[in-house]
Amino acid sequence: MTETSLLPSLSEEQVRRDDRAHVFHSWSAQAQIDPLPIAAALGSHFWDYAGTKYLDFSSQLVNVNIGYQHPRLVAAIQEYAGRLCTVAPPFANDMRSEAARLLADLAPGTLNKVFFTNGGADANEHAVRMARLHTGRSKVLAAYRSYHGATAGAITMTGDPRRWGAEPGLPGVVHFWGPYPYRSAFHSSDVEEEGARALQHLRDTIMVEGPGTIAAVVLETVVGTNGILVPPPGYLEGVRQICDEHGILLVADEVMSGFGRCGEWFAVDHWAITPDLITFAKGVNSGYVPIGGVLISDTVAATFDDRAYPGGLTYSGHPLACASAVASMTIMREEGIVEHARDLGTDVIGPALAKLAENHPSVGDVRGLGVFWALELVRDRDTREPLVPYNASGSDAAPMGEVAAECKRRGLWPFVHFNRVHVVPPCTTTADEVLEGIEVLDEALGVADRYYRG
Repeated sequence: MTETSLLPSLSEEQVRRDDRAHVFHSWSAQAQIDPLPIAAALGSHFWDYAGTKYLDFSSQLVNVNIGYQHPRLVAAIQEYAGRLCTVAPPFANDMRSEAARLLADLAPGTLNKVFFTNGGADANEHAVRMARLHTGRSKVLAAYRSYHGATAGAITMTGDPRRWGAEPGLPGVVHFWGPYPYRSAFHSSDVEEEGARALQHLRDTIMVEGPGTIAAVVLETVVGTNGILVPPPGYLEGVRQICDEHGILLVADEVMSGFGRCGEWFAVDHWAITPDLITFAKGVNSGYVPIGGVLISDTVAATFDDRAYPGGLTYSGHPLACASAVASMTIMREEGIVEHARDLGTDVIGPALAKLAENHPSVGDVRGLGVFWALELVRDRDTREPLVPYNASGSDAAPMGEVAAECKRRGLWPFVHFNRVHVVPPCTTTADEVLEGIEVLDEALGVADRYYRG
């Protein structure tokens, strides 16, 4: 596969015209956007119709873990499409069965069953439905700094401002504060104290909500879009213990953090805990075909042995999606992609970003693991005033827009959110490519430094 073989058939002018005339884009004021037409992509790069090539430090929406157009994955989809393009969920299918078996083998503990969905949001919807039916309870606890999807229940569980436009939402969702050492809601003095105080806050929230009313605690193992927040040592273990004390299910949202992103198959593997349910999507097949799902513990699955589970989707376990997931997991294992992602974090990304923090006063904090990192930008390191306000828009958000524009001008496509630049390239990105991208970030951070006043 070559770059020239991937050239599109439509002109850039036609793509732009039809997009603006007919495509309704998510999370956007339609008259204020001008989406960049992408001609093709390969490996860790994509390029536009003018031939401008971008090193992708966003993995699109932090999902292209295996990189663009991996030839073995493309071939697996093509091969299976030649045999069976679709089959309904009530039938058994070889790729569906194999995908479920591989997922169960990778999952910790006794998460041996898989309910397939079309993506991460509906995976979280079904995990909560299962938790409520299993426990007979109605309430769900979720963190303020979180994103769980944009469907009705998932957006209610979401804690960030994307939730606001969908309110009032699903009844019974209660939000709590998770740990965030750099901007502690608990006035903690160090990481250990942050973890302990966050756990006490969770205990207090459960106490006043009524333990017997709570079906599940839903959390992102490592918080993604809301900051790449790696939990302090002992925090997840503590959440697991609290849930066990009260008969509450623990749901780990691994939609973004799973499948190599954090240097393990599942991020929970870093802390050796076993949730009752794990939701996944994105990295399981890098978005080549839409797929997601819920990994279900034996205990929860047994609830539905003789009781019908009241839920389903027409494309649950779609054979092409499952074939792509089987191929992706096989490729990741055989090519050592998870191990590569882990090494990139410890040996390349972490040290390089730490050096950026030494050189740029606007970098207030660096955090992450694997290929899941964030630079938090500030105007003052002492006060930790963010470079732009929380949920900034318009002129208030301009400094971050300028940083992103400088990255793009230099051939790097960044992932920016609020006052942060996330470093989330494909897990297959080479060390040299990572260093190339961080060199561009080094130049772009000069823009942020101009706003520094500490």
